[in-house]
Amino acid sequence: MGPSTIATAQRAIALVDVNNFYVSCERVFNPKLRNRPVVVLSNNDGCAVARSNEVKALGVPMGAPWFKFKDLAKQHGIIAYSSNYALYADMSNRVMSILRQFSPNQEVYSIDECFLDLTGFARRDLVVYGQEIRKRILQWTGLPVCVGIASTKTLAKLANHCAKKRPEYSGVCNFNSLSPADLDEIFASIEVGEIWGVGRRLAPRLQQLGLRTVLDLKQADPETLRQQFSVVMEKTIRELNGTVCIDLEEINPPKKQILSSRSFGVPVTDIASLSESISLYVSRAAEKLRRQKSYAGSIYVYIRTSPFKEHDRQYSNGMTIPLPSPTDNTTKLVSVALWALKQLYRPGYNYAKAGIMLGDLVPATAIQTDLFSHMQANTKSERLMQAMDMINRKMGKESIKVASEGFKRPWKMKQENKSPSYTTKWDETLKII
Repeated sequence: MGPSTIATAQRAIALVDVNNFYVSCERVFNPKLRNRPVVVLSNNDGCAVARSNEVKALGVPMGAPWFKFKDLAKQHGIIAYSSNYALYADMSNRVMSILRQFSPNQEVYSIDECFLDLTGFARRDLVVYGQEIRKRILQWTGLPVCVGIASTKTLAKLANHCAKKRPEYSGVCNFNSLSPADLDEIFASIEVGEIWGVGRRLAPRLQQLGLRTVLDLKQADPETLRQQFSVVMEKTIRELNGTVCIDLEEINPPKKQILSSRSFGVPVTDIASLSESISLYVSRAAEKLRRQKSYAGSIYVYIRTSPFKEHDRQYSNGMTIPLPSPTDNTTKLVSVALWALKQLYRPGYNYAKAGIMLGDLVPATAIQTDLFSHMQANTKSERLMQAMDMINRKMGKESIKVASEGFKRPWKMKQENKSPSYTTKWDETLKII
């Protein structure tokens, strides 16, 4: 298969990506953070999950345990924030809502990334259009974005990489406007690990085959690499050559599994605290289950100690429980999960993490009522769950909850440096005096 001429392709896919998303959200509401080194930490303030460019320049890698860099933080004045997921989710929704105005075909790929189909805008200068996108998002939300445009999603990802890394593009890179020779020159300068779907996991294997750059992989034989890797690798190579293999997913497919877990802020030894945490995680997962209109056919429960505390006794165990019939009822799911926890629990251990996973998900419309079950009871259960969800949406999370979730929760994860929920709680809105 010879490479297609990307410059004359009719299809135009844009990838819009918010720069250093979590950090940028914090800077919107605290302008003093601009041009200063800022890092956002994971649950329990454990690892770096977002870094400003200033922090990246200091050599702090993504996912780095924060305690290892506290001396560096003091030396260079790095400001650390706990993750504020409510704020980030709300800001993401605002960005995606704005982007919807720029194209009728949109795929929300992640919390900070979105694909837009701009094929119908061929008469416009797409670089200018991309700058309009950047300007409006910055003006309406305060968030900086970059835009990559190309004929396939894989190429659009690379174009976005260039828009971020190469100042000459001013935040918008359109591969469709470049000649094949110019593209090959760019591809020869980008490491193969930067390709969407390759990353750090597959890059070493490709490098062993002599495929070190994007250009190397683009010129490789797709069928040969399919045999050595998978059909995904074949699609990646074809997309690098301008052949569309990955379509836009305008409607996100329902999740096949729903996971809810957290590390504890302090070691937990008693089953009562573990029961509270498991109940909370089941409740949150059940809300997501109902939101996507699915039922769960099984539930997996696990608990474990910290493998990083070598002097502690170690224990880790989990259990999958098939349900008698698929359900989305929080109380039923909590009851099964707590039964599983009792089987798993062993006294005398410092537990560091617990979690649950709802599995064997099926669409609610596919569920047939058990001939031996009481239909009225099923209707009452549905109404109860609908009422819980409605009240929690209107009045705030956990306005109504199952009693086994507890109230004080001393085991909750650490968020010692969490910023206010500026956009989701009236009592925490930004006040300008």
